[in-house]
Amino acid sequence: MKKLNIALLIISDTRTASTDKSGKLLKNLIEKEGHHVFVKEIVPDNIYIIRSKVSNYIINEKIDVVITSGGTGITGSDGTPEAVKVLLDKEIDGFGEIFRSISYDKIKTSSLQSRALAGVANSTFIFILPGSVDACKTAWEKIIQHQLSSDTKPCNLVMLIPRLK
Repeated sequence: MKKLNIALLIISDTRTASTDKSGKLLKNLIEKEGHHVFVKEIVPDNIYIIRSKVSNYIINEKIDVVITSGGTGITGSDGTPEAVKVLLDKEIDGFGEIFRSISYDKIKTSSLQSRALAGVANSTFIFILPGSVDACKTAWEKIIQHQLSSDTKPCNLVMLIPRLK
């Protein structure tokens, strides 16, 4: 299995390294699959800070994947999708659709509030996740870990990496 370098960006106006349960969970799940967390940062819910961080990750040729957690709701300060969407070369529409479908089984119509999305920018895969521990766990275990595994058949995102450029 190909091991990937993953940048993990937590978006929150209140979390710290010691209170960030979603980031810790994602880091553990990523490393459990044999991938490397290249960098893990926490930034405030500010579209320009988020956009700057993600931009720096996607120009770093050592980073294969960016995963963000937080800022995907519909309240005034939630701006992660707006921060990142403009950076995407292509959206992976199926990710948000599948995530909301899986979430519906747990949280019913509240799943419509999720603005989770994914895409590709400068040959880097980007996944925008909600900030809750359960949402991060669901996204990783039900979707992302399989698509970031070169063992997943009939196809996976890893096999596309050489053809992204």
